[in-house]
Amino acid sequence: MAWRNYRLPSSIRGNKYHNQKVSVDGENFDSRKEASRWLELQLLQKAGKISDLERQKKFVLVPAQYEPDIIGPRGGRKKGKLIEHEVAYFADFCYMEDGKLVVEDTKSEATRTKDYIIKRKLMLWIHEIKIIEV
Repeated sequence: MAWRNYRLPSSIRGNKYHNQKVSVDGENFDSRKEASRWLELQLLQKAGKISDLERQKKFVLVPAQYEPDIIGPRGGRKKGKLIEHEVAYFADFCYMEDGKLVVEDTKSEATRTKDYIIKRKLMLWIHEIKIIEV
């Protein structure tokens, strides 16, 4: 076995960005920072400053793409084959504040990947929503 190709199991290796997964009130979070922000937002909602608080809301940026549907000899329609999966952004938190939708993402410098930056730009372009990084 070539040792340079051996990888430790993820349970030993740890998280890619060195954050700790946390469970609060039965809900799982990717980091302590995200869990802490969730608790803050819940307090703001109870105080009436924000409303409609949601976690992990999905925003479709590019829909799935299929080949054209096929119509059979007896007139039946068969859905076309999937060519490309959809591209979606999952917001850490969404809520309404002063009648506007606010989308938040808890980030550190290390977690601003190229994929995230592209999705952040697509959110602004397609949905006209600027993501607030906390």
